[in-house]
Amino acid sequence: MLDRVAGLVKELDDVDAMLGDPAVLSDQRRVVELSRRRKQLDPIVERFHELSSTLADLDAAKQLLAEVTGDDRELVRSEIDQAEARRVELEAELRVLLLPRDPNDDRNVIVEIRGAEGGEEANLFARDLFEMYRGFAGRQGWKFEVLTSSESDLGGFAEVVVLMSGDAAWSRLKHEAGPHRVQRVPVTESQGRIHTSSATVTVSPEAEEIDVEIDPNDLQIDVYRSSGPGGQSVNTTDSAVRVTHKPTGLVVAMQDEKSQLQNKAKALRVLRSRLLKLHQERQEAEASDVRRSQIGGGGRSEKIRTYNFKENRVSDHRIGLTLYQLDKVLAGELDEVSDALVADERSRQLAALDR
Repeated sequence: MLDRVAGLVKELDDVDAMLGDPAVLSDQRRVVELSRRRKQLDPIVERFHELSSTLADLDAAKQLLAEVTGDDRELVRSEIDQAEARRVELEAELRVLLLPRDPNDDRNVIVEIRGAEGGEEANLFARDLFEMYRGFAGRQGWKFEVLTSSESDLGGFAEVVVLMSGDAAWSRLKHEAGPHRVQRVPVTESQGRIHTSSATVTVSPEAEEIDVEIDPNDLQIDVYRSSGPGGQSVNTTDSAVRVTHKPTGLVVAMQDEKSQLQNKAKALRVLRSRLLKLHQERQEAEASDVRRSQIGGGGRSEKIRTYNFKENRVSDHRIGLTLYQLDKVLAGELDEVSDALVADERSRQLAALDR
């Protein structure tokens, strides 16, 4: 492991040298790539230097132990124990840092939430999920920006698309993709019966312009008048924009801004990110089935998580985690669930390395 890290130390030196080269600085794509790589390498090299210092201190303390007597030996032994404990800790941290990285770890995240099965109750639950992620973003210190939304008659969301940016946003939010199931008495239920409904969450890395080039000839752009719940007009100009990417059939519609140009810019932002995700899925030989597997059919039998209001329970079916604090989770206290999902992914990666 240390030999591998030593090679990464040299790579960091090379990256720093290239970032100081005027010829490299003139290539925006190359600068972005090198900056991302530097951000990946820096914590690894930092731990390596600390581990090297700890190993040197450990060797010096062991040599000193052979030369001292009496109370001094106990003091040196204590120093050796502390250095050994720190060595084990740093080696474990390095082992995790050396795990294969997700290529999207440094990217912002676009989250799309849609009401699925259950009619208006599904749309209301989509709003609950939206509020949950907004609260979670606030707890994590992430920026939270609504790109577009389509409200339903009772104040839910038929669809809402948000951009979240900040440290570890992708590594945590990618686990939110899939069908979410809710079990509760809907506001529209007069008999007090519990219904099961669902909403879908799709998570994509935000693509930068240098990541995905879009040929204008591949786009069909339609403009129309914005509308709100029930179809009423939001404004009197044709400011809403629908962008269709003809080669893939992907469609993005935006209507939240009053300016047609602003709506078009937001639509292209989301389209670019969907195209990046599609390209990455194809590279992984999974094609567009991965995106469809995230969404599923939105059916009740397909779910990654269940939210049961009567029992104040949230269950993540992928890792068998159940918490009886649904109220806190929906308020944005998603940390325990998110930490468990990240830990599960990490343990599976470490187990794969040991095989």
